[in-house]
Amino acid sequence: MCEFNTEFLIRKDDAYKGDFGHIFVLAGAKGFTGAAFLCSQAALLSGAGLVTLGIPESLNCILAVKLTEAMTLPLPETEQGTLDFTAFKKIKEFINKFDVLAIGPGLSQNLSTQMLVRKIVGDIDKPMVIDADGLNALCGHLHLLKANKSVKIITPHLGEMARLLHREKILKKERSTLAKTFASMYNVITVLKGAQTVVSAADGRVFINTTGNPGMAKGGTGDVLTGIVAALLAQQTHQAFNAAKAAVYAHGLSGDIALQNVAQISLLASDILSNLPIAFKQMENAGVAQWKRS
Repeated sequence: MCEFNTEFLIRKDDAYKGDFGHIFVLAGAKGFTGAAFLCSQAALLSGAGLVTLGIPESLNCILAVKLTEAMTLPLPETEQGTLDFTAFKKIKEFINKFDVLAIGPGLSQNLSTQMLVRKIVGDIDKPMVIDADGLNALCGHLHLLKANKSVKIITPHLGEMARLLHREKILKKERSTLAKTFASMYNVITVLKGAQTVVSAADGRVFINTTGNPGMAKGGTGDVLTGIVAALLAQQTHQAFNAAKAAVYAHGLSGDIALQNVAQISLLASDILSNLPIAFKQMENAGVAQWKRS
């Protein structure tokens, strides 16, 4: 716990929702509504003041019902039920309302959708968390990461990192070195997911996470992490590396807490969501104890 600051968990008595950021989640496609839900709900449970989910318009009814505490922004879609490039115009109209963007969960690899992602990364100057199909859209276009000077956190697993680097695979022993090199080269914070997730800043700082378990190796858990990272970033935009470290720790801790009641093989991404409030409470208590000792 001493490797990152948890003071963001304690709020002032006169706080209001605007103090904790408005997250714009760009996620989901036909057949992938779960990813959009998990990411948005995780952002809410991780302290975001407001969350708006941008989704293909045909999915609005589904997600408006599932996400009672978040808002939705129905956007133009392709014939395949994915976000269309023309959605950029509407996103641009609303962009000043948002503090942090979370891009990628369940977007699909539709060409028009990928063009939209690249347009956003290239043209919008807002802090961003990029994951999953958001990263896939940047394969061969990594110059966009470097050109955009806003805070950017990417959250690839080993397969996604291999695609970004045009490699067949990445060995586990390479993770720390690759995360550090990529972060420095493209001026991003790299969260390279896996057992003992590696978090690397562009200035060379590296954090190795100690929480989490094999039961978390299941679809949807990465979508949850994206929402957590975005929410913590919105609450401390000038401490992005701290936000990323705290997020991966909380994510893993929530998965560990879940194992008190479920077997590893039965662990679901929704179990991580359910236990996030407990994880943050444990982090809060540990942080208060640490401050009292110092």
